[in-house]
Amino acid sequence: MSEPAFSAAPAEPELVFLVAVADNGVIGAGNTMPWHLRSDLQRFKRMTMGKPVVMGRKTFQSIGRPLPGRTNIVLTRDVAFRAPGVVAATSPVLALELARADALRRFAAEIVVIGGAEIFAQWMDRASRLEITEVHAWPAGDTFFPPFSAAEWRQSARERHAAGTGDSANFSYVTYRRASAA
Repeated sequence: MSEPAFSAAPAEPELVFLVAVADNGVIGAGNTMPWHLRSDLQRFKRMTMGKPVVMGRKTFQSIGRPLPGRTNIVLTRDVAFRAPGVVAATSPVLALELARADALRRFAAEIVVIGGAEIFAQWMDRASRLEITEVHAWPAGDTFFPPFSAAEWRQSARERHAAGTGDSANFSYVTYRRASAA
């Protein structure tokens, strides 16, 4: 009997954006989210636990602490930036290398990009899936999710939810896949 064959190289982790976006495109106001969705925070935790998460410095500072159970990779231009419990990266290339290495080490199939707007804009061409919580509200805000082309992305799933306990708005979970990867 022969030994089972194993792949020499593990599969490349999928790059996934995870973001809540209001109907008017707002993702933030004054470095905070202008809504509260307890249901979405629970989903966020489920979808990121045990995976590398990539975020910008402002997003990290708005969270205020490293997210437990995840490798927190903070992308910043500030070469002196240090924070306990995070890995700082001074370039998108370095951040992606660190995230890939961590995903492979953890046997995680995904690298999750969680913001903010500048990071989403810089990495849009690298993403293969967008996990968007559409917040059905029109809040004032100063930070917006970058537009994306319907020609490049195809909606593959949608679940509409009424606001539950701890939710300030109705919302929908929507998955988009890059058209070339669909």
